[in-house]
Amino acid sequence: MRKIILTLFVAAMTMAINAQIETPAPSPFQKTEQKVGLTDVTVEYSRPSMKGRKIFGGLEDYGKVWRTGANANTKLTFSTDFMVDGNMVKKGTYALYTIPGENSWDVMLYSDATNWGNPAKWDESKVAVKVRVTPIEMPMNIETFTITFDDLTNNSAVLGIMWENVYVPFKFEVPTDKMVSNSIAKIMAGPSANDMYAAAVYYLQSDKDINQAQEWIDKAVEMTSAKPRFWYLRQQSLIHAKAGKTKSAIAAAKMSLKYAEEAGNAGYVKMNKASLKEWGAM
Repeated sequence: MRKIILTLFVAAMTMAINAQIETPAPSPFQKTEQKVGLTDVTVEYSRPSMKGRKIFGGLEDYGKVWRTGANANTKLTFSTDFMVDGNMVKKGTYALYTIPGENSWDVMLYSDATNWGNPAKWDESKVAVKVRVTPIEMPMNIETFTITFDDLTNNSAVLGIMWENVYVPFKFEVPTDKMVSNSIAKIMAGPSANDMYAAAVYYLQSDKDINQAQEWIDKAVEMTSAKPRFWYLRQQSLIHAKAGKTKSAIAAAKMSLKYAEEAGNAGYVKMNKASLKEWGAM
């Protein structure tokens, strides 16, 4: 019995030791992050090597969908909307698939990026964008599959797909100019109603200059007078009350109560009624 137990112990230890052995991945994982203008772009993929094999028209057939890498599908993630060949594409993560050809390649962004390699069943409705590009023959072989970000500008970049002696350029554009222009317009227009409201509430809750808080909240309410916000008016009533202006506090609370009732917000209705009662207005 002792001999059997010892044998089992040795076997268990051997399995534990073997389970800890790490070996290099045949196709190592790569993650590259690139800022293009104001857009964050990330590519995640596995990198097979040639190892003496003919790749395109050999290992990877012409005219067939290729995962464009190894293992799980290659993923491209964009932090903003972007454009490919004049087509607007929503921000998010896409699988990168290609169809290699001798004279042209189809490059596709597929909305389902959860596949191990190619989808079990290709769904054309999930192709967010598809473009045909001309591959460029390189004067040397690239042993290990590589994806690069090339020709960077503030508004565009080229995703370079390289393996064997082929370079496939996939250009995309990002809305940098629009984003910067919107930011400039916002800053030049001054603080928004939300900015004024947030600053006023912070001053109220932090027991800072109540007169400054009143100035900001009054401006926020004025800026939204076309479409009154009951939560703005609620804070206006509290700020005015703290500033010792009970009459205007009551007026703001009544307005907040009115719009809260119209919106069906029971919480604000209850709070406004309590304040009006406290201030002798109910």
